[in-house]
Amino acid sequence: MTPVDTHCPYCALQCAMTLTPSPASTPARPADAIGLPVTIAGRAFPTNRGGLCKKGWTAADLLGSADRIRQPMLRASDGSFAPVSWTEALDLVAEKLRTSRAEHGADSVGVFGGGGLTNEKAYQLGKFTRLALGSSRIDYNGRFCMSSAAAAGNRAFGLDRGLPFRVEDLDAADTILMLGSNVAQTMPPFIGHLDGARQAGGLIVVDPRRTATARLTDDGAGMHVQPAPGTDLVLLLGLTHLVLAERLADTDYLARRTTGLDQLRFSVAGWYPQRVQEHTGVPVWQLQGLARRLAAGKGTYILTGRGVEQHVDGTDTATAAINLALVLGLVGTTHSGYGTLTGQGNGQGGREHGQKCDQLPGYRKITDPAARAHVAGVWGVTPEQIPGAGIPAVELLNALGQPGGIRTLLVHGANVVVSAPDADRVRQGLAALDFLVVSDFFFSETAALADVVLPVTQWAEEEGTMTSLEGRILRRQRAIDPPAGVRSELWIFQELARRLDAPGVYSAEPGEVFDELCRATEGGIADYSGLGYALLATGEPAYWPYPAGSGGTPRLFLERFVHDDGRARIVAVTPRAVAAPAQTRGALTLITGRLLEHYQSGAQTRRVAELSEAQPEARMQVHPATAASLGLIDGGWVELANERGIVRCRAQLSADIRPDTVFLPFHFPADQRANLLTAGATDPVSGMPEFKRTAVRVRAIDAPGLSAPDHEWAMADA
Repeated sequence: MTPVDTHCPYCALQCAMTLTPSPASTPARPADAIGLPVTIAGRAFPTNRGGLCKKGWTAADLLGSADRIRQPMLRASDGSFAPVSWTEALDLVAEKLRTSRAEHGADSVGVFGGGGLTNEKAYQLGKFTRLALGSSRIDYNGRFCMSSAAAAGNRAFGLDRGLPFRVEDLDAADTILMLGSNVAQTMPPFIGHLDGARQAGGLIVVDPRRTATARLTDDGAGMHVQPAPGTDLVLLLGLTHLVLAERLADTDYLARRTTGLDQLRFSVAGWYPQRVQEHTGVPVWQLQGLARRLAAGKGTYILTGRGVEQHVDGTDTATAAINLALVLGLVGTTHSGYGTLTGQGNGQGGREHGQKCDQLPGYRKITDPAARAHVAGVWGVTPEQIPGAGIPAVELLNALGQPGGIRTLLVHGANVVVSAPDADRVRQGLAALDFLVVSDFFFSETAALADVVLPVTQWAEEEGTMTSLEGRILRRQRAIDPPAGVRSELWIFQELARRLDAPGVYSAEPGEVFDELCRATEGGIADYSGLGYALLATGEPAYWPYPAGSGGTPRLFLERFVHDDGRARIVAVTPRAVAAPAQTRGALTLITGRLLEHYQSGAQTRRVAELSEAQPEARMQVHPATAASLGLIDGGWVELANERGIVRCRAQLSADIRPDTVFLPFHFPADQRANLLTAGATDPVSGMPEFKRTAVRVRAIDAPGLSAPDHEWAMADA
């Protein structure tokens, strides 16, 4: 069989791989009956250099999984599911959509998308929602991942691209500051790009836990900075204070390329090192050494991740990181820079082309009359037919089943019962809907609550494009046929649009959809108009913006920023409420995150035997001293609780975490869902939920499902 070059289905590093189809794998003979449908080999590529992580190597297991949904499923009155034909399923969905609109208005229909959808699907989903449904109620799970960094980038630079430079540019750096990102576990091949900084002793990792990434700083390779959870903004203000006070700033760069320095000086004046130490727990000597190292580097990069962004002040924290980079003169140079590490496979492209509630294709604002007119022209409608801005993800989920809210919901590429904050409230909202439709590969925890489940194609079974964390558009090529009863979302949108007599054209051919997407983005911030499948098939690097007649833009901002005057905006920020001192008596702080073996809600990776056997359950990481004060033992059962929910899991004792903090992975279902505990509080600018700082009470229990000892909650004496 002919090998096919493509990219991994998981994270935004989009590691290159080659798939060789198994000769006997055909729709008539399912893969699970004959073994894996493809074999996977790593492929030389600038980001992964032939390497893959555990998830990438085992990705073929998903294609042949016995859990795969192979035909539409309809919920019966007793709660069980029975297969139905595509005609029956889509006729029912269309009928329910028409009924909801007629009885409750167009905005009673909501759509929740995903950062793993191809550009074509994300684009068509936004178009379908706004034209076929007439609804403004669309958002996606990228709101949980990238929204704060995106908002900060837009207001500082006038543009949001995760990395405004190539990943391989990091190879030449001698100093890299990483805030709140554990790349050694979330995207392991990335760590090869840190080698230069490590050899120069310049890898600096900021994280409350001593993660696998933090351990890369050992033996003189750099520095691990371990602040209290939720104090990253104060830390960054303190570093900026030091850079300005010690005259380490690039004053020529600031004068030529930025505005807002005077306001910044005033805002950081009070964050002297001793005060920052009191609030973060980071010692003065470490703060001073860090500031001086950043200024002395010959190639310095500042990279942020979800650890500093998933907070109610996440936009301001990302802005503070950008301010520090601007004061040091890093952004828009050939040798240094600032960037944020996109998580989901198409987290970048997924937010560019219309599934965010406030955006149209090309990263255009839906409130901009010129943007509306351009997109309407491509779609063949009038601007008035395009609804206005909707509501962000958490607000949308809070409206489920509510009077005047969402009555019917379509979910594509998301598992909100596990991934959304205040998860039990979300489950209740889904149960209160009149009708729920989920398109998925498997019966995820969200699909299990649906009225109709539609089986859709997976990565190796479809054509499409993805946009990586560095803004490079990549061609995803079809290697095998999907099971006979499975369809692409593009076909589903086309069929539903026809049943709904929708305006516009809805092609089921990915190449045609991509060509339309490129026309719709022309002239926008994320301009793809110079691209096409033929060009992408050559493997030539294609970084947006890529307007017609250009060669793309691997490195942004070299001459000017995107604001009208060409200057970057330094936006002064201050903590809304100063965090409590790092060492206090009281409840523990829960932070959540990922494990090497799992991805997102775990709906896929928990079905891969090798990955599930390595990490079969959630474990709460806790410091041995804290465990001793609470009577916890390694491997013993514990209960974490607050006013929103209760999680039961085993304890894992580790000196790699602060004594005032516990950690839970967010990949697991049922009563091991970390997001039973997280709150629906959001950043006022970005709509990002606060996943990284949740107060919890912890106690030992006998075993799950049994009554816990009848005693008061033990509290940590950290």
